[in-house]
Amino acid sequence: MDSSSSGPRSISDPEVRNLITQNTSDQKRYHPSPLAWEDQVLYFLLPDRFSTGDEDGSLDNNGQPTLGSVKPFTSTDNENAIPTASEASVWRDAGFTWQGGTLKGIQSKLGYLKRLGATALWIGPIFKQVPRDEHLYHGYAVQNFLDIDPHFGTRDDLRDLVSAAHELDIYVILDIILNHSGNVFEYKGGEKQWSGRRYEVEGFRDAAGKPTLPFRPIRDTDDIEDPESCAIWPVELQDPSAFTCEGSISNWDYDPEFIRGDFLSLKDINLGSGHVDSFVPSGALEILCQAYKYWIAYADLDGYRIDTVKHMGDGPTRYLCTTLHEYAATLSKENFFLVGEVTGNRAYDVVQVTGLDAALGVGGVQENLWRACKGDVQPAAYFDLFRNATFLKRGSNAWMRNKLVTMIDDHDQVWRGGNKARFGFDDVGQKLLVPAIALNLTTLGIPCIYYGTEQQFDGRGDSDRYIREAMFGGAFGAFRSKERHFFGESKAVFEQVARICEVRKRYLALRRGRQYLREISANGVDFGFPQKLNGRMLSIIAWSRILADQEILCAINTDVENWTQAYVTIDSGLHKDGNGLKCIYSSGQQKDAPAETLGILDANRKAVLLRVPPAGFVMYG
Repeated sequence: MDSSSSGPRSISDPEVRNLITQNTSDQKRYHPSPLAWEDQVLYFLLPDRFSTGDEDGSLDNNGQPTLGSVKPFTSTDNENAIPTASEASVWRDAGFTWQGGTLKGIQSKLGYLKRLGATALWIGPIFKQVPRDEHLYHGYAVQNFLDIDPHFGTRDDLRDLVSAAHELDIYVILDIILNHSGNVFEYKGGEKQWSGRRYEVEGFRDAAGKPTLPFRPIRDTDDIEDPESCAIWPVELQDPSAFTCEGSISNWDYDPEFIRGDFLSLKDINLGSGHVDSFVPSGALEILCQAYKYWIAYADLDGYRIDTVKHMGDGPTRYLCTTLHEYAATLSKENFFLVGEVTGNRAYDVVQVTGLDAALGVGGVQENLWRACKGDVQPAAYFDLFRNATFLKRGSNAWMRNKLVTMIDDHDQVWRGGNKARFGFDDVGQKLLVPAIALNLTTLGIPCIYYGTEQQFDGRGDSDRYIREAMFGGAFGAFRSKERHFFGESKAVFEQVARICEVRKRYLALRRGRQYLREISANGVDFGFPQKLNGRMLSIIAWSRILADQEILCAINTDVENWTQAYVTIDSGLHKDGNGLKCIYSSGQQKDAPAETLGILDANRKAVLLRVPPAGFVMYG
């Protein structure tokens, strides 16, 4: 079978079975897993919104300028898509539809990601979507779990992308979905609301989207127009038992409704039954696990981000994690990464119970990271999330270093409700973007940069489209623009982030060390943690990462106008009188400027007098 054509239709297809079982004469060598995922810097992108490979003047993977038809964005292009009300309407509507990003486009920007400091690429869903719907650019409405959506390219394109990434020492993680499929069938009488009972189904949808096909496996496709666009594939998922068929969720917090109900129009897949310790997987879950084994083997993937884990349940999640971890180990991927999207305060428990490697830091983690940087909450609101031993049932200040993926921007921002925005949507956010990314990169957790943040994207609006701008321009570019790309590498934020990533890579303590929010003082006598009183907190926020006998002191300044000075507590047991802390990074200095050394003072046992530039970030060690 030509792998660039449509994908296989069945898990029992010889190509699929032979690849999963490695039952071929040509035994493939697979890219090994990283030793520790907390050493990595993730970069998350939506493939439809990232690159087409046609960006003029962008640098290729070897750092050489390229030729293309889309010119780079300049300040004069700001809002060039919305000069009139009608044009603004066109721009807004474009945000709901496919823009044209491809896997080949992503491959053309691997050098860009490498130079930024990203070491692992998290790609939004790329599997074949339900056809006919122009609003499925996000990739979460899968119709064929064994093929790539043609909007993005082919299976060969995916394999080439992963291979090229590995040559640059970049790992690749794919977004996958198990909880639901696309809208592949219709209920009798139209869409239903969850009521706890199984509804009758009119039929699977045909290529025109009509429910004309029987709700059972398609045995003969000879008389069906465009069978690849009908029903759901692989064919094993066409068994009626593969779906719960209980209608869409109304109460998103009621169990079992949020487990067995449809995710809006997306059809809920029956994953099995029973408590987590006595869980029995369904045939559908077993088939999906086989499909995702296939993609690991086919493309040499390094990990998966698992969508909507809350709606899967702990039993299916544990089964998936066990199955995929064991399979990946047979391919010498001993640390295959499985990170789950877990909303709410159960994230820590779910990681422990299910065997997920990490949870995606949504909700309180992201909200408090964002707000602490902007001086809108006490810094402890963020730092305490990592050290509350009672809540986490862990006494260590380092346990969370590899259990949580953290980021300041993302593609749906659950915690902001209908008021979506990137961190840099306002003037304060634009000025504080470097310290915000720095806080993310140098505190506990596995840091992740959302595409466009390094280019100061400022999306804001009442739906997710406004934080999913097209990096390559297109009809829905950032800053209300069109037909201008955003891959410049000389911008201040890009350069500063690249420098911080270099320092992070150089010092193991910044990746694996314990973490402590530090007390500060204005006079060297009265010490305490920074406090928000009235209005925005204008202060130094300082923290230490400690590994063995090394302490790295980090600090940001939330005051965007003035230098701020404070005495900052450091570890009293690691530093002797006469020693000092040397500056290893400052956003207020040129890269090659002479390094400042701070003398160690006898204040609050041990302290240093620290000065941080406006909206700045510093590191001393």
